[in-house]
Amino acid sequence: MLANLFPFTNWIKDYNTDSLRSDVIAGLTVALVLIPQSMAYAQLAGLPAYYGLYASFLTPLIAALFGSSSQLATGPVAVVSLMTAASLEPLATMGSEGYIAYAILLALMVGGFQFLLGVLRLGLVVNFLSHPVINGFTNAAAIIIATSQVSKLAGVYVDKASHHYETLIRVAQSAFNFTHLPTLGMGLLAFAIMVGCKRYFPKIPNVLAAVVITTCLSYATGFNHDMTVPVASISSPKTQLAITEFNSSLMQAESLAAKRTELSKKLSAAEASGEPLHALNIQHELNTIALQLDQVKAQSHTLRKSLREMLFAGVELSDGTLMFYPTNKVPEGMQADGRTWRLRVGNAPLNATGIIIMGGGAVVGSIPSGLPSFATPTLDLSVVLHLIPFAIIISLLGFMEAISIAKAMAAKTGQRINPDQELIGQGLANMVGAFGKSYPVSGSFSRSAVNLQAGAVTGMSSVFTSIMVVLTLQFCTPLLYHLPQAVLAAIIMMAVFGLLNVSSFVHAWKVKWYDGAISVISFITTLVYAPHLDKGIMLGVALSLAMFLYKSMRPNVSFFSRTPEQTHTDTAISELEHCKDTSVIQFEGPLFFANASFLEDIVTEKITENASLKHIILSAGGINDIDCSGAEALELSIEKAHAHGITFSLCSANRTVLAVLQRAHLLEKIGTENIYATAEQALCNQHGFTATEDNATGSPLPEAYFHAS
Repeated sequence: MLANLFPFTNWIKDYNTDSLRSDVIAGLTVALVLIPQSMAYAQLAGLPAYYGLYASFLTPLIAALFGSSSQLATGPVAVVSLMTAASLEPLATMGSEGYIAYAILLALMVGGFQFLLGVLRLGLVVNFLSHPVINGFTNAAAIIIATSQVSKLAGVYVDKASHHYETLIRVAQSAFNFTHLPTLGMGLLAFAIMVGCKRYFPKIPNVLAAVVITTCLSYATGFNHDMTVPVASISSPKTQLAITEFNSSLMQAESLAAKRTELSKKLSAAEASGEPLHALNIQHELNTIALQLDQVKAQSHTLRKSLREMLFAGVELSDGTLMFYPTNKVPEGMQADGRTWRLRVGNAPLNATGIIIMGGGAVVGSIPSGLPSFATPTLDLSVVLHLIPFAIIISLLGFMEAISIAKAMAAKTGQRINPDQELIGQGLANMVGAFGKSYPVSGSFSRSAVNLQAGAVTGMSSVFTSIMVVLTLQFCTPLLYHLPQAVLAAIIMMAVFGLLNVSSFVHAWKVKWYDGAISVISFITTLVYAPHLDKGIMLGVALSLAMFLYKSMRPNVSFFSRTPEQTHTDTAISELEHCKDTSVIQFEGPLFFANASFLEDIVTEKITENASLKHIILSAGGINDIDCSGAEALELSIEKAHAHGITFSLCSANRTVLAVLQRAHLLEKIGTENIYATAEQALCNQHGFTATEDNATGSPLPEAYFHAS
C-alpha cells in the first residue's frame, strides 16, 4: 500500500552514491535546457516569460515522485502551451492579470481531471484519441507553433486575427513594411548556434549555448534600446492625434464592456424572476452594445496598426534629449541618430506623459526574483464551464504525449510503466503547480531524451532539476534581462521541427486508407480553424468513432472454399469457385445489435442467388461475443434456411458463444448434430464421410473445391 501511495519509495530504498552522481548530472543537464525552453513556451501560451519558470520548479518534482517513469521530464511543452493560449484567448487579453488567473485555474482543472482518471483506473479513455487524429493534429500544431513565432523573428507586432492564417497575412504585410534586421540577425544566430552544437558539439546543451551567447551579445551591443518619453517629444501632429483617438477608443471599449457585464447580470436576474418581457428588452440592449463594441474594437485595431507602422528618426537636441520625427520628415540641417524608432503599442491606453518608444530589439526584460507566492487559484463558475472541454482535451493530449514518451524510454531501460499511476503523477503535478502559479504542463519528449542520455537512473534527477530552477529564480533572474525575444522564438521553432512527420500520413494511408484520410482531415481542419484547435481534434475523434461504428455495422465476412491441400481459404483471395450446394460463411467480429441484420442479409443473399444451395455452414471462429439482437438475427437466419430446405450448421464457436446460444435455445434449433469443432468436420459430415476417411482414403469432395476460377 505504501508503494502504491508513494511510488518513489521503490527507487529510494536501493539508492546509492553511483545513482546519486548520475541523477545529479542528468538533473542539472535537463535544467539547463528547461530554463530557456520554459520561458519560450510560457510566451507561446500568452504568459510573461517568467511564468515558464514558475511552471518548472514544482511540476518536475511532483510528477517524478508520484509517476511511474524514472526518466520522464515534466514541465512546459509546446503543444500544451499552444492549447492553453487557444483556450484562454476568448476570455481575456494575453498577459493580463485575468488571463494569468485563468491559466492557473486551467492547470488546476487539467490536473484534477488527470488525477481523477488515474484514481478510477480509466487511463484507457485516452484511446479515444486515435493515432491518425493525433498525427494530423500534431503536424498541424507544429506548423502553427512555428509560424506563430515569425513576428518575433522579424521584430514586428500585429493584432491577432480570428484565424491563424489571417494573422500570418498581417505579419507578412508588417514585415514587408518593416523588418528589424538586428532582431532577425539574433534569431538566425540562435538557429546557427543550436544546429552547429547539435552537429559538431553534441555534448554541449545547444539551447543553453544559444541563450548564453546571444544574451551576452545583446548586452554588449545595446540590442535593447527603449526610452520613455512624453508625447510632446514626437514631432508629428498626425501621431499625437492618432494616440488621442486610440486612447479614446480603448476607454470607450472598456465602458461598453462594463455596461455589458452589468446588463448580463440584470438579464440573469430577470430570467430567474420570470419576467420575459423585461429580459427581452435587456437582451436587445446587449445586442446593441455588442455591435457597438465590435465597431470600437475594429477602430482600435485600425489605430493600433497605424501607430505600429509609424517609423521615427531620433534627433538629439542641445539639452541632450531626443526629438522624434517621422523618418522622411527630419528637418534639414539636423542629424538623426541612425536608429529606427517605433512606438510600443499594446492593448492598454498610451500614457501621454510616458510613451515607450523602441530603438532596438525586444528582450525578456525584468523578471521578479524569488519564488512565486503560493495561493489558491481563483474559481469562477462561468469560466470553469467554458474551460471544461479544453481542460479535457489538454488532459488527454498531455497524457498521451507523456505516456508515449515514458513507454518509449521504458522499452530501452526495461522499466514497467503504469499508465494509471502516470496519470496520477501528471495530475498531481498540475494541481500542485497551480498553487505555485503554474500553467498546464506535461512530459517533454526532448527533455526526457536528454534526461535518459545524461544517465538518469531514478526520478531523483527531476528533483535536482527543480532545485536548479529554484536557484535560478532566487539568484539568476537579472542575468536573463537581455535575453532577446527572437532567441526564444528560435528555441520554440527548433523544438517543434521534430514534431513534423510527413511520412506518417503516407504510412497511415498505406495501412488503411480511411486512417490516412482521417489524419489528413484532422491536419487540414486544425490548420484552417486555428487558433480554435479543439475543432480539429473533435472532428478527428468524431470521424474515428464514425468509422469504428461503420466497421462494426458491416464487419468483414469471408466465403470459404477448400484447396487441394485440404485447407480453407477466402475465395476473394484464393480465386477458388464457390461450391454450388454448400456455402461456408465466416463472420468476423462480435454479433451484436449494430450488425445483427447484416448477417441475416448475407444469409438471405446466399439463399436467393443460389437455388441449388443445400448446406450453410457458419464459421463462428471470428465471433467473440453475441448479444440478444445477435441471437435473434441468428435465429431468423436459421429459420429462413430451414424454410428453404437448407441445412444450417455451426462450427469453430468458442465456449462463450456456445453458452449464449444455449441460453437462447438456439443449439436445439440448429441441432447438436450440426455443431462442429472445425469447418473441415462440418464439410465432410455434410457430404457423407468423415474427415479421417477423407484424409486416409482420399475420398473426393465436391469438384468445385479443387477448381481455380
